[in-house]
Amino acid sequence: MSYLKEFNILKDKFDINQECININELYLQIHNLPFESFSYNILPGEEEYRCNEHNRTFKSSFNLEGNPDTPNLNRILDFDDSKIKENINFNYSIFQSYKPEKEKTTKEKKKDKKGKAKKKKPKKIKPKGTIILLHGLNEKDWTKYLPWAKKLAESTHKTIILFPIAFHMNRAPKEWVDPRFMISVNEERKKLNPNLSYSSFANAALSSRLQFFPQRFLWSGLQTYFDIIQLVREIKSGYHPIISKNESIDLFAYSIGSFLALILMMTNPYNYFSKSRLFNFCGGPTLNRMCPTSKFIMDSEANIAVYSFFIEHIDQEMKKDERLAHYFSKLHPVGNCFKSMLDYHKMKSFREKNLKEISKRVAALTLRKDHVIPPSEVINTLNGENRNISIKITVMDFKYKYDHINPFPVSEALEKKVDRNFNKVFKIATKHLK
Repeated sequence: MSYLKEFNILKDKFDINQECININELYLQIHNLPFESFSYNILPGEEEYRCNEHNRTFKSSFNLEGNPDTPNLNRILDFDDSKIKENINFNYSIFQSYKPEKEKTTKEKKKDKKGKAKKKKPKKIKPKGTIILLHGLNEKDWTKYLPWAKKLAESTHKTIILFPIAFHMNRAPKEWVDPRFMISVNEERKKLNPNLSYSSFANAALSSRLQFFPQRFLWSGLQTYFDIIQLVREIKSGYHPIISKNESIDLFAYSIGSFLALILMMTNPYNYFSKSRLFNFCGGPTLNRMCPTSKFIMDSEANIAVYSFFIEHIDQEMKKDERLAHYFSKLHPVGNCFKSMLDYHKMKSFREKNLKEISKRVAALTLRKDHVIPPSEVINTLNGENRNISIKITVMDFKYKYDHINPFPVSEALEKKVDRNFNKVFKIATKHLK
């Protein structure tokens, strides 16, 4: 079945609020399980913060007073991140393939007519492991990733987990994806920022939140990092209702998901990822070597705010914010690794040492015409300045119009070409992850 046909079937039948979905024509079963994040109190909005590991208490550095006096924009900004219920309690999806029924023999068909043959149920494939799939920045809908998850489940014979990043996908308030409301927010942003470029209703929520408080990029990233550890702990402890505690845990990461996945691999919390493999698709460079300005990701003002805070002024910001300095210190491996992935020229020896240690278990595939995550920057970061890090990187190009946001266009005119390239990409991913 073609990518286009699978895409349309999955789009039609997927419902993250439905407990179990059987898609017989694709030999696929989808489970949607509830998750409660225990790490929400690291987010902006708490009056006081505590690091139990180091017995430290910090005051809040979150201040809403600098927000603009605009009615719709303030509905995005004027509340505490740590109180957003959708980000604390949400569903995540599990994809599992099963074997199709074998073609019946002539004898079996004859028995069927006589009513003597028993119907055989499709056999579930015994999972050979688990792959956590991490998505890109500013995504509110899993639709694009459904064929990816189905393909990985089918080709690797592993369980695929679609896990949402904090405030993304179904972890965001519904208002943030309401086109009518977000158009009004975007109009207010344009009035506030006359030189605004790459603005759209699709990126207005993320852009607003990052422009006025860029620290959110770190704190929501850390929440997701701890959420994934919480999920893996549940699996490894034998408490997961579907996944066996003995299954391996690997990672397939796209775009900003690769940034997070590399940090998970480098820090290896509780040795959960000691044997894990990671496949990066259109991801891998340090933050300052990405070009995220896009109508589908973030606008120019948000990009300036994030770059200014994390690249140009991070040392000064740490002097003003004790909690930020604490989590970016050597006391917290995750913060230290996060910091090493911000600026290509800073902490290079530390970053490249960590990448060398995981290099045999990491691979990447990047696209030649990707302007958000340029192939040259993936190579610079993952192979190192002296090209002495042995992470295998494949650079591909497609003979149709594509971009970072949409590598596999849903188009009847391009159906065969998209099929061919989709299968090539996931054949390489499968070889690394199987």
